[in-house]
Amino acid sequence: MYVQYCYIMSIFSIDAMVKGKKKSNEPSGKKITLKMAKNALKVTIDGKRRLDLSNMEIATFPKCILKLCDVDELDLSRNQLKKIPDTIDQFVKLRWLDLHSNHIEQIPASMGRLHNLYSLNLCNNHLTTPGLPHELGLLRNLRILNLGMNRIETLAPSMAALKELRELGLFNNFLTHLPKFLQNLPKLQKVNIKSNPIPTDDLEVDHIQRVECLYLVREECLCADCLKMCKKERERLESRISAASKQKKSIFAGLLTPNSVAQDNQAVWR
Repeated sequence: MYVQYCYIMSIFSIDAMVKGKKKSNEPSGKKITLKMAKNALKVTIDGKRRLDLSNMEIATFPKCILKLCDVDELDLSRNQLKKIPDTIDQFVKLRWLDLHSNHIEQIPASMGRLHNLYSLNLCNNHLTTPGLPHELGLLRNLRILNLGMNRIETLAPSMAALKELRELGLFNNFLTHLPKFLQNLPKLQKVNIKSNPIPTDDLEVDHIQRVECLYLVREECLCADCLKMCKKERERLESRISAASKQKKSIFAGLLTPNSVAQDNQAVWR
């Protein structure tokens, strides 16, 4: 009996160790309570209710925020999210959704039911072409879509239905060609396709302006390579501004300033 008891205890110990190991693989991160979420509610200048949970080390989509699904804007950027649940479609009033700088690999098809959405930021994630559902083409009111800094090779043809789209970020992806349907989007004005392996022959788009996007982030939120690149770009920009400033001073040297002229002629203006 004693031997059998020891054998059973050994099996139990091994099983407990295995279960403990599984738990260690589960996503870790800050847990958001409903009280914390309510405290994160803000009102924008134009009177919209924004739930700001950005940069809070969240690894799992907080289920409690579904009780605040009547917000107009939702910011979950700069976290550790890997998955967005199908229940995202409960945010029926959502106009603005920011999910940039997470670890998201796939967007749920239910996001296509956010018919009021006009701005969607998915920049700096782990998205691939299969991770973008065809249902994104159902976002008929979408005006701004940022897919930059992902692993996307091509866009789904269903996105040709985004007739209200004005701005599209595709920079730093794996695109080898520019989708032809972009030329047929009537309101599309800006497309950023920087840092893609696209041949120069495919870069001609008649009515679309190619631009580079600007984002403001804290230095601690950037990796070493990104921080180095940003500092290099900043030095280049400052050098250009300095050169332009010197040229402007030389052009107007010796002239009276507008304020001094206005001051001398105040009596005339009166």
